[in-house]
Amino acid sequence: MCVNSTNAEGFKPSKFVDSILRGKISAGKMKALKEVQAVKGQCYKIAVIPGDGIGAEVVREGLKVLEVACRAEGVSYETVSFDIGGERYLRTGETLPESVLDELRRFDAIYFGAIGHPDVPPGVLERGILLKLRFALDLFVNLRPVKLYPGVETPLKGKTPEDIDFVVVRENTEDVYALEGTSFQPNTENEVAIQPAIYTRRGTERVIRYAFELAVRRAKERGKPAKVTLVDKANVMTVGHGLWRRVFGEVAKEYPDVETEALYVDAAAMEFVLHPERFQVVVTTNLFGDILTDLGAAIQGGIGIAPSGNIHPGKVSMFEPVHGSAPTIAGKGLACPLAAILTAALMMEHLGETKVAQRIEEAVTKALQTGKIRSLEAGKMGLSTQEVGDLVASFV
Repeated sequence: MCVNSTNAEGFKPSKFVDSILRGKISAGKMKALKEVQAVKGQCYKIAVIPGDGIGAEVVREGLKVLEVACRAEGVSYETVSFDIGGERYLRTGETLPESVLDELRRFDAIYFGAIGHPDVPPGVLERGILLKLRFALDLFVNLRPVKLYPGVETPLKGKTPEDIDFVVVRENTEDVYALEGTSFQPNTENEVAIQPAIYTRRGTERVIRYAFELAVRRAKERGKPAKVTLVDKANVMTVGHGLWRRVFGEVAKEYPDVETEALYVDAAAMEFVLHPERFQVVVTTNLFGDILTDLGAAIQGGIGIAPSGNIHPGKVSMFEPVHGSAPTIAGKGLACPLAAILTAALMMEHLGETKVAQRIEEAVTKALQTGKIRSLEAGKMGLSTQEVGDLVASFV
């Protein structure tokens, strides 16, 4: 049964959330919101995967803020939590069973915490869970907003929030991640390692087209001309990235009002640091996107405030903060939950609930402007994980 903003698996509304709602929403308005919900008849099904380490802590705060925002806008959803991660793997030897994957396909969205366990060899969980979800659900867009919020320091001298506000669209299902690779005569002086990359016209075209559509939409919302930047290494990787260049040019012809440019990845990395204001929407390959988006997180203040989405338009999509599981600080209340909170906003924007997303983002901005969050680094915030979540929720 779908109920307004109630989590089915342990993330139930807190007294804190209820007190906020009682203070901000009158009984009359709450009744009106419920009537709107009845008319809309929309109830979103959200799968919650807390995962490993700090995942459960930051997801809890994200759901807390989501609770308040959805109630305020009369949006209903239900959540189901899934035990997927390192602990399950150690108990059962399973990463992501096919039965669970089939169940996840029936949800509107997946809200993901973090993955990575110190007792599990590197790559087991990443390939067995994250990459499997991306490939099996065909989540071909990795969406990474790069935005500097007021009150957050950037390592770039003289840059302001007006200078750092763009989105990276990373292709998410091809490149070197799609194939295993192999080696010959390992651990000898004659060892040969092969790590192939794959690019398809279909995969390339659909992610480039997504980038153009996103640029048009963002430009309309901001009242600015649209621009898309392609990042590749077509001067060296002439075959695979030559395909990217050709398809980019073909799609660009369908959007004559969108400004375009193409940069080699080394030049793009330099421009991220020197002139981030030149970018609006960046589209790039899986490998380069993986690298550039962490650089983007750095210039926006750190991974503690960087959300992401793994998207297939019109189908179930997965949303996760970009940070890792940080097992050494798990359970200590030291993790910054802002990335997870902003990830919840990105999820609701994808579902078409833009007012909910705006409420959450505006609340994060107000919380940062109070100066109470002294740093985004774990253990240096001046507040606990829960206190940061409470602070943001109080501004929704």
